[in-house]
Amino acid sequence: MQFKRNMLSVALASATMLIATGAQAQEAAPAAAQNEEAKTLDSVVVTGIRAGIESAISTKRDSTSIVEAISAEDIGKLPDISIAESIARLPGISAQRVAGRAQVISVRGLSPDFATTLLNGREVVSTGDNRSVEFDQYPSELFNSVVIYKTPDASLVGQGLSGTIDMQTVRPLSYTEPVAVVSGRYQRNSLGKAANADDDGNRFNASYIGQFMDRTLGFSIGYSHTESPIQENQVGLYEPWKQIADNERAGVPGGTYWSDGIKALRRTGEVTRDGAMATVQYRPSNEWTSTLDLFYSEAEQVDTANQFEVNLGNYNGGFTPGLFVNNVDINGNGTFTGGTASGVYPLVRGMYNKREDKIQAFGWNNDFAVGDVRLSADLSYSKANRDELSLENNTQLLPKPQLDTIDLSYSSSDFSQLAPGLDYSDPTRLFLTNTIYGSGYGKVPQIEDELKGARFSAAFAAPESLSWISNIDVGLNYADRKKQKTQPEGNINLGAQGDTAIASDLQYGLVNLGFAGVGYIPSWNVPEAVARYMTFAPSSDASYLVSKAWTVNEEITTGYIQADIDTQWGSVGVRGNLGLQIQHTDQSSNANYWDGTQPAGSEVRPFENGATYTDYLPSMNLAFSFEHDQTLRVALARQVARPRVDELRASLEFGVDSSTGIPGASGGNPQLKPWRANAFDISYEKYFGTKAYVAAAYFYKDLRNYIYTTKVDNYDFSSFVADYVPQPGQPDAQTTGFFTAPFNNSGGMLQGLELSASLPLDMVWAPLEGFGVIASASFNDSDIEILAPDSASSVGSDPISLPGLSDRVYSLTAYFERDGFEARISQRKRSDFIGEIGNFSGNRTLRYVVGEDVVDAQIGYSFGEGSALAGLSLLLQAQNLTNSSYRTYAQTKDRPLEHIEWGRTYLLGATYKF
Repeated sequence: MQFKRNMLSVALASATMLIATGAQAQEAAPAAAQNEEAKTLDSVVVTGIRAGIESAISTKRDSTSIVEAISAEDIGKLPDISIAESIARLPGISAQRVAGRAQVISVRGLSPDFATTLLNGREVVSTGDNRSVEFDQYPSELFNSVVIYKTPDASLVGQGLSGTIDMQTVRPLSYTEPVAVVSGRYQRNSLGKAANADDDGNRFNASYIGQFMDRTLGFSIGYSHTESPIQENQVGLYEPWKQIADNERAGVPGGTYWSDGIKALRRTGEVTRDGAMATVQYRPSNEWTSTLDLFYSEAEQVDTANQFEVNLGNYNGGFTPGLFVNNVDINGNGTFTGGTASGVYPLVRGMYNKREDKIQAFGWNNDFAVGDVRLSADLSYSKANRDELSLENNTQLLPKPQLDTIDLSYSSSDFSQLAPGLDYSDPTRLFLTNTIYGSGYGKVPQIEDELKGARFSAAFAAPESLSWISNIDVGLNYADRKKQKTQPEGNINLGAQGDTAIASDLQYGLVNLGFAGVGYIPSWNVPEAVARYMTFAPSSDASYLVSKAWTVNEEITTGYIQADIDTQWGSVGVRGNLGLQIQHTDQSSNANYWDGTQPAGSEVRPFENGATYTDYLPSMNLAFSFEHDQTLRVALARQVARPRVDELRASLEFGVDSSTGIPGASGGNPQLKPWRANAFDISYEKYFGTKAYVAAAYFYKDLRNYIYTTKVDNYDFSSFVADYVPQPGQPDAQTTGFFTAPFNNSGGMLQGLELSASLPLDMVWAPLEGFGVIASASFNDSDIEILAPDSASSVGSDPISLPGLSDRVYSLTAYFERDGFEARISQRKRSDFIGEIGNFSGNRTLRYVVGEDVVDAQIGYSFGEGSALAGLSLLLQAQNLTNSSYRTYAQTKDRPLEHIEWGRTYLLGATYKF
C-alpha cells in the first residue's frame, strides 16, 4: 500500500510540473502575439492527426461531464486498426486481448461488466453470454467518434457504473459539402502461413456523405470488409496447479506444486467481417429534425487448432508402466519446473471452431420545437445472433500403447517445452480411436439477444426566478430486453469402420510446433473427418447439459429530470447539471433443471424466478471556468450496473443427498440486484485553445454492494422437494440446503488517479513544429476482496482483488505531421490483473494475467492540393511491433497456464478522398 501511495505522489508531482510548464509556456508569449496567433488559427484548416486530436479536445473541454473522446482524423479514419485499440489509449481505459485482437474494454480498473456501451446514444446488444460488448464486431472505419462518459448525468440513459461508452456515426448535415472516401489495405501476419490458412488478408472500406434539397436532406453510408488471418502459437498447462501428496506422482516429492498436463498448438484460420452503416437526416426547418440510423455487422471466424497434448496425471488409459518422472527440478517456491516424464501416451488433436455473429441496430429520432419547448421521440431496436460449432478429433499412435518419454521444461516468460521421444509427424500412424480422452467431443452454442427501446423527452426554459438554470430536461425511457442461450453438446464417436487413419485428401500438411520443442504434427479437415468417419448427435437433454440453456428477460423503465446550469459566480463561470434518474426494473428468467430425486425416474422440470425493484439515482456535474482556459470539474452521483445476464439465469443443477436428505444446487440467481455505488469525481484541466491540454483527475467509488459467487446453507428448496419420495432406508428431504450461486454482498472502496496530456511540441520549442505527444497514466486502488468461486481454482482459495483491476495503466503516443508526411508510434501498457476466461467447459474461470505492453506504429503521406494525386494518402501500419505475448498463471508466476503469441501484423494501404 505504501508503494502505491508513493507512486501516486510521484504521479501527482509530475502532473503539477507538467501543468506548470504548459502554463508558463503560454504566459511567456506577449498578449499581442497570442491575439495574432488566434487570428491566424481561425483561418487554418487543420487536417490529419491534428484534426482528430483537436476535435477530441473540443469534446472534452465543452462537455459538462468528465469525459474522454477520440475523433476520426477524416471520414472513415479512426486512428487505429481496431476501434477497441483506439478506445484503450484513452486515460483510465484498458483492453483485454482475445485471439490477438483487443476485444473487451475495462473502464477505471473495473471489469467490462461495469460499463455500458451505446451506439448513437442507444444501448446495444452483445453476441457474448453477457451484456458487455465485443468491440471487434464494430469496424472502426464506420465511426466518427467515441465518447467515454466517466461521470453520468440524469439524461444519460443506459449508464454504467464505471463508465458509458458511446460510439457515434457521422451526422451528414454537419458537413458543408458532399465527400466520399475509398480505402484498401493489404495485411500480413509475421508468424507465416500454416495448415490450410494463409498469413495475409485485406481490408476495404468506402464511405459517402451527401446533402440534398438545399441542405435539408443529408445522407451518409459506409461499408467495411475485412479478411484477417488467424495465426497463433500456444503452450498451455492444465489447471489447477495443486500440491501433490507423497507417492501421488512417481518420482516427484510430496508437497510439490504440479500440473496434470500440458499441450502445445498452432491455431490457424481466418476472420471475415462485413459491416455497414447508413444515416438519413432530414431538417426542413429549425423546428423539426428527423434522423434515421441503421447499422449491420456480420462476422465469421473459422479456425483449427492442431494440438499435441500430454496427460501428466498418471492417466494413460490404464496401460503400464504408469507415469514416472526423472531428473526432477523443483524451484524454491516448491513448484515443479522440469524433468523427464516416462510412461505417457500423448494425443494429437484437431480442434475446429466456427463462429458466426450478426448484429443489426435501428434507431429513429425526431426532434421538434414547439414554441420554447424542444420535444424528442426516439425509437430503437437491436438484435444479435451467435451461432457456433466446436468439433474435436483425437488421435493416438497405434497399436496401443505407444508410451513415450517427454522432456519437460516450464517457463514463466517464454514457451514451456515438451519434447517427445517418438515421431508424431506421420499422419498414417495416427489413428482416430477411443483415446484416453475418447474419440472426440462437440458443442453447438447459440445466443440470441434482442433489445427494444422507446424514449420521449422535453426540454424547456427554466423560470426567470431560477436564473442560474438555463433549461430543464424531463424524459421517459423504456427498454425491453430478451437474451437466450442454448448449448447442445455430445460425444463424437467412431463410425462403423472403427479405428482409422485420416485419409490423405483430408490432410492439410504438417504444422511446426518447434517453438514448444515438439516438432511437426499433422493438420487436417476436422469437420470432414467427423462427417466421414464419425457420428455426432448433440443433445440438450443429458443431466449435465439441461442447465446450460436459459432465457433472461428485462424490462427497465427510466424517468428523469435534469436542470442544466449555466451561470456566473463572480468571475468564475459555472456550467453543469443537477438531476435525478428513477429506474424501475422487472427481471425474470426461465430455464429447466434436471431432477434426479424422483422414484419413477429422473426428469427435466421447468423453473422460473425473478424480481422487481426501483433505484433512485441523483447526479450532479459542475464545471468551473477560470482564467487562462482552466476548468475544475466536480461530480457526485449514485451509480448502478446491471448484473451479468448469465448470472441472472434461472438454470441450475439440483439434487438431494440420499444419506442426509439435504438438498443442494448450483446455478444462476434471477433475484440479483445490481451493483450500486456512490461516486465522487474531481478533475483539473488546463486547455490551450483546442491545440493542447493537461489534466489530472481523481475518482472515488464507494461500492455499496458487490456480486459474489458463494455458497449459502439456508436456501429454501421446499418447492423442489415437495414431491420427493425417499428410497427405503433413506431420510426424508429437508426443505433448506446448500446453494452455490451469485449473491449480492458487501462492497468496498475503489479509487484512482488519472493523469493525461496532449501537447504539440512546438508550444515548447518552435523548431519542433509537427511533433507532438499524447500521454496518460492511471493508478487504481481498491480494498474490495472477493472469494473466488470453486471454478476459479487458479487464483487460490484466499480473497482476491477485483477481476479486471490493473493497478497501473499507461498510454503514450508520439507523432509527427507536416507537409503531408505523418508518423505515429503508440504504446499501451497495463500491470497484472485477474482476467475472466472461458474454460474448456464453456464456464467462466479466473486467472492471473501478466500485464501487457503493446506497441503499434504507422507512417503515411498525403498528397496535397495542387498535386496531380491530390486526395490520395498512402499508409503503412504495424500492430504489436514487439510481438507482445499473452500470458496467464496460477497464483504465482512460476506456475504458468497459457503462453500465447499472435505475431506482428503489417498493413499497407491507400485512401482516396474525393
